[in-house]
Amino acid sequence: MSAPRVLILGPPGAGKGTQSGRIADTYGVEHITTGDALRANKDMDISDMDTEYDTPREYMEAGDLVPDAVVNAIVEEALSQADGFVLDGYPRNLDQAEELEDMTDLDIVLSLDVSREELIDRLTGRRVCSECGTNFHVEFDQPEEEGVCDECGGELIQRDDDNRESVENRLDVFEENTQPVIDHYSDHDGFVSIDGEQAPDDVWADIEDAIDAQE
Repeated sequence: MSAPRVLILGPPGAGKGTQSGRIADTYGVEHITTGDALRANKDMDISDMDTEYDTPREYMEAGDLVPDAVVNAIVEEALSQADGFVLDGYPRNLDQAEELEDMTDLDIVLSLDVSREELIDRLTGRRVCSECGTNFHVEFDQPEEEGVCDECGGELIQRDDDNRESVENRLDVFEENTQPVIDHYSDHDGFVSIDGEQAPDDVWADIEDAIDAQE
């Protein structure tokens, strides 16, 4: 399918970012995440939205959560500029899902299924370079020298939000807020459930088959 409009869903640690990048590269579409969209539109004038601040930048600099209405407007702007896309990290709740339906028609909705224990293993085992931000894993993607980044030689650390308690909390939040979004899309004609516990290349093969089947 040329320029497919793809939504990818799944819990933290399911591999959405990795697979979204492959979709974008293979099909020549935009990889749209809320974080990237916010950064690209941080000076967007939202003074007509009756919000506390007049630009997303002010929310970000204050460390405050950007309101749903602002996120919705920014995602809509990003989608309007893309012929095709893979949307990753949005919608996070049913209200956002309803907004998305007014913005665009989706060709395919991919749901990466990974068990809770597997997600905990993946996330608690992640190590991040304190200098350049490159990700490694104590089990799946080990550096050549333990504790040292292959890219720049920086120290590998565990992020505060990758300890077990924080991971469990993030997964609880996902199950409460975002699992209903997956249930909502399960009736979509292009909905495909993908076994996210396979090796990344096998996950990718299933994703590619699912997208190509929509032609």
